[in-house]
Amino acid sequence: MEERLSGADGELLAEVRSGAATVTLNRPAALNALSFGMLQGLTEWLDRWEHDERVGLLVFRGAGEKAFCAGGDIRALYGKLTRDPTELHEYFTVEYGLDYRIHNYPKTIVSLMDGIVMGGGMGLAQGTKMRIVGARTRMAMPETAIGLFPDVGGSYFLSRVPGELGLYLGLVGPTIRAADALYCGLADVSTFEVDDTQCELAQLREPVDRHFSKGSVPAIVESLRSENDPRYAPWAAATIEALSKRSPTLLCVTHEQIRRGARLSLADCFRMELDLMLACFDQGDIIEGIRALLIDKDNTPRWQRSRIEDVTKQDVAAFFAPRWTAAKHPLASLK
Repeated sequence: MEERLSGADGELLAEVRSGAATVTLNRPAALNALSFGMLQGLTEWLDRWEHDERVGLLVFRGAGEKAFCAGGDIRALYGKLTRDPTELHEYFTVEYGLDYRIHNYPKTIVSLMDGIVMGGGMGLAQGTKMRIVGARTRMAMPETAIGLFPDVGGSYFLSRVPGELGLYLGLVGPTIRAADALYCGLADVSTFEVDDTQCELAQLREPVDRHFSKGSVPAIVESLRSENDPRYAPWAAATIEALSKRSPTLLCVTHEQIRRGARLSLADCFRMELDLMLACFDQGDIIEGIRALLIDKDNTPRWQRSRIEDVTKQDVAAFFAPRWTAAKHPLASLK
């Protein structure tokens, strides 16, 4: 029996055939960025198929040739930030609940991570049982560039990447390819056209582990400045330049987030991230980052703290302050 479904005003498509439900994120012009309707629709379809004997396998893919999913719909989120942040609370509660559900779904889910896979796209894909990358895969968690932190479970999956690579990916947000994703455990298999020998992260493993193990963001930057190996000095200089453009406060928060995430369960990581997200709304660097990089595009964000040296322990601790009792947390049902 074949069935075709459409959801979220056509932003989601599904085809059920031969025991498999193939879900297409259908916003190719927006690189399949996730709207709130898409998150709701995916949640409803997972509910529907969990006990549907016709469906034994789910496949997630993106429409078009450019992206699996470039993340959340940041422009729409910015509009909500400046009008009614209450809607944003619901957006992230639903998104994190969906991502957690994917991690624990009783049926096999496969993600075809073709093209761009960033932010919210990583949140969908990392919980699937089979993560497939190809020659066009371009993967990143670039949230610190807009004054945010790597959410959607980044606390969990980045903290479990070998060595200090997860911290590097979370703080700096570089775009990596299929071979790198396989190397650091963010993908399971590749299509045949991928050259697995072209792995930049493997070549950078030694300096990444050496510099990013220093215990704090200022110490990492200072260590990078001391790099005198001609093989790694250009990379170190480029990394310092990238970090200099990020929100100093959110760099320090991200460092603490990933360190904490290594000790937390998946459910507790998502609960921590929801607390952090609301703290970001209050602190304001995310609003300024989106304005400067995506709305006005002047690329000159005015961060709350202009230098990494100005970020205090109190600044960072404020992001991790509990906002609810355990029983009243919006994600309390995650086990």
